[in-house]
Amino acid sequence: MTNGLNGKAIVIIGASSGIGAAVAKKFGTLGANLIVHYNGNPEGAQEVVSSIQATGGKAELIRGDVSERAEAARVIEEAHAKLGRIDVLINNAGAMFGRTAIANATDEQYDDVIDLNIGSVFFACRKVAKIMEAQRSGSIINTTSVAARNGGGGGAGLYGSAKGFVSTITRVLAKELAPFGVRANAVAPGVIMTPFHQRYSNAEQLEASRQTIPLGRIGTPEECVGAYQFLADESMSGYITGQVIEVNGGQIMP
Repeated sequence: MTNGLNGKAIVIIGASSGIGAAVAKKFGTLGANLIVHYNGNPEGAQEVVSSIQATGGKAELIRGDVSERAEAARVIEEAHAKLGRIDVLINNAGAMFGRTAIANATDEQYDDVIDLNIGSVFFACRKVAKIMEAQRSGSIINTTSVAARNGGGGGAGLYGSAKGFVSTITRVLAKELAPFGVRANAVAPGVIMTPFHQRYSNAEQLEASRQTIPLGRIGTPEECVGAYQFLADESMSGYITGQVIEVNGGQIMP
């Protein structure tokens, strides 16, 4: 596999654990100049950066609550100031805030889900779009979900709906930014064993999901990394934009 990430300035929003951490660690070994963003997990974020630096990679931390629109913009501005440019932005922050039927969802839960899963992507992309337009190059990779297509498991409908927005705005950005040489794509993980499912899914729910997966098992964060690497590396995906790559063991097929 070729390596077009050496020396690239890459920002990963939500990189202290799970998929974001796995992507950051891999990109660090490929010579990328990384910003590792986190909010509520400083220990995890520091472990990611220390791991990258231990192997000679380049990584710095930025903290911020990207569910707040001003903070999402500040994180991008600060990353740009540190790196001098942004070649790749990966939006990976997200949470479900509990499993609740739409009829029983509270206003607070609605605000939490929308502000983090939609707001963080919208406001980070709005800020980075101007940067990449000026550069006349760049790649945006958003993390959506299998739930964007199947509505999610029991009580995950609000989260799945928010991820549907992420899939759609990815296509919008692809159209709007193409004239500037900027690509926008997304990765849609299926059931991946991360702190997300450790928090929101019990053993019975995970087993029920596993039975719907043709490969017969739950995925790992590391098995998602290749999709992000492919989309970030222009030498491999320079003619690909507006696409959603499904990484779900065959649970849903395009």
